[in-house]
Amino acid sequence: MSPLRGIWRVVTIIWPTRTETYVSSGDISYSHQSTLVRFLKAVFKGSLLIWALWSTYVYVYHRPILQQRTDELRAARRQIAQQFSDLSEFHRRFVALHKQMNAIDDQILNTKKVNATVAEELMNRRLTIWAQMDFLQGKLDEIYKDGGYSPEISRLSEMLVSKQLTDEENRQLKRRNADLESSMIAISDANNQLLARIDQLASREIDGLEAYMRKIGGSLTSLGLNQNVLMGRAKGVETAGLGGRISPINFVNPDRLSPKYKEIASKIELWQGLDRMRTMLPVGNPVRNPYITSKFGDRADPFHGAPSIHRGVDFAGAIGTPLYAVSHGRVIQAGDRFGYGKAVEIDHGLGFTTLYAHLSEIRVRVGDYVETKSVIGLAGNSGRSTAPHLHYEIRYRGAPFNPYTFIQGRWIDY
Repeated sequence: MSPLRGIWRVVTIIWPTRTETYVSSGDISYSHQSTLVRFLKAVFKGSLLIWALWSTYVYVYHRPILQQRTDELRAARRQIAQQFSDLSEFHRRFVALHKQMNAIDDQILNTKKVNATVAEELMNRRLTIWAQMDFLQGKLDEIYKDGGYSPEISRLSEMLVSKQLTDEENRQLKRRNADLESSMIAISDANNQLLARIDQLASREIDGLEAYMRKIGGSLTSLGLNQNVLMGRAKGVETAGLGGRISPINFVNPDRLSPKYKEIASKIELWQGLDRMRTMLPVGNPVRNPYITSKFGDRADPFHGAPSIHRGVDFAGAIGTPLYAVSHGRVIQAGDRFGYGKAVEIDHGLGFTTLYAHLSEIRVRVGDYVETKSVIGLAGNSGRSTAPHLHYEIRYRGAPFNPYTFIQGRWIDY
């Protein structure tokens, strides 16, 4: 017996030929189903059952895997799209920075005159742009060469690039801040040394000037004057020889400054005031190798012997002896003067004038500005004089006073 006949015999046993009788509306009908038809129906139903069971299995057990694969495919597509977006954005930024770099280079090379501030600003901008271009070049190389490049999908490309550029600038700023901090430490140290040196110099000069002023303090007191009054006037004087007024040092935010700066500023102002006052006051000897032959005050008149008041000091001197200005001033009289002969009067400011009388020759004119040691004339015997000499007076607001302390207050080396 062949195997097929054996199988068919089993089939005929399981699905034998079946005849079914149907009664409908009094009519009898018959339905005949052979073994083959019933077998095919069974095979078809079995196939449907197997397909349903397989589909259920695939749906229940394989759906998460398929979903994962689908999600991975979508993520890969998004990443590729983002990579292209990053590539486009990086390239666009790189091209824009390159144009800015070319514009700055053109401005540096083709501008004839660029001051130091503008040049420094241009170089700083160029360094910043160069650093950004270097950063973007690294990003482009990473996209082109590194297969593992992974953009931040959660951010737009432009925002990502801006953030990364900002981070790079912040790193540069931190490096610059570190350099600035070290520079500020060096500047602070140099500043402290300079302040100490200025303070030492100002204190030394002030001590010398105050000692100089103490020599004539008695005469100033007799005139109702003091150092502070004269110093305040001196700082406000403006002449061709002395220059402009001395303005006080005003700080923008004095409350935020160290007291050391205020102390130094006060000393400098005091130094300037004392020096200006010393330059203006007629202190010193008007002739070389001075020898006083007649002092200020009461004496017998040399012509008739009667008591009289001598309003100045007489210095011995042959005809032609040079006479010098003892300080800066402006000539207010030069010529013959009753009783004084040929005379020169100089206004030194602050209310003080000096008068040179009995000259043989006058070397200045009214309106001239003279400096210390300027020759204003030559000694002589003109006017009411008994012998060649210099009659010298110092006046305050037109009234002569004893000039002895002023003469002895400074030895001028002619």
